[in-house]
Amino acid sequence: MKTFAPETEEESGCKALNAQEAGQWRKRNPPVSVWQIVAGQAVAALLVALAAWVLTGNAALGWSAAYGAFAVVAPAALLAYAMARHKASVHPRAAWAGFFGGEIAKIAFTVALLAAAPRLVAGLHWVALLVGMLVAMKTYWVALWVRPGVRKTV
Repeated sequence: MKTFAPETEEESGCKALNAQEAGQWRKRNPPVSVWQIVAGQAVAALLVALAAWVLTGNAALGWSAAYGAFAVVAPAALLAYAMARHKASVHPRAAWAGFFGGEIAKIAFTVALLAAAPRLVAGLHWVALLVGMLVAMKTYWVALWVRPGVRKTV
């Protein structure tokens, strides 16, 4: 088994920050709230549903796209709630359990919503549903793209 010597700061290209530098970095790069991302997903879902309805003139396409986006946004809100509930816990295991349990619940909720789609959406169009899901899922990338990038510490 090979072992590697730890890199120095010069070799790794990383500089350890002191408390003041870390505080300045946090000020320049504030965290994004998960609720802002969920709200962004909901706005994107509304826009894609309206676009599907207006561009095609078919309300069933709009409802299908809206339901597809809802199948992403509602479980994401469930995960955000589960993570926020355990965030302030003293024990790191509680935060881990909140994430793991929330992710399992999110997957199960998404599958249940998709299984119920044919019974809940009259005139369901699967392609519109998938487009709604895709737009809502890609909102995560838009949130990362719009957010100011991580800046150098120096």
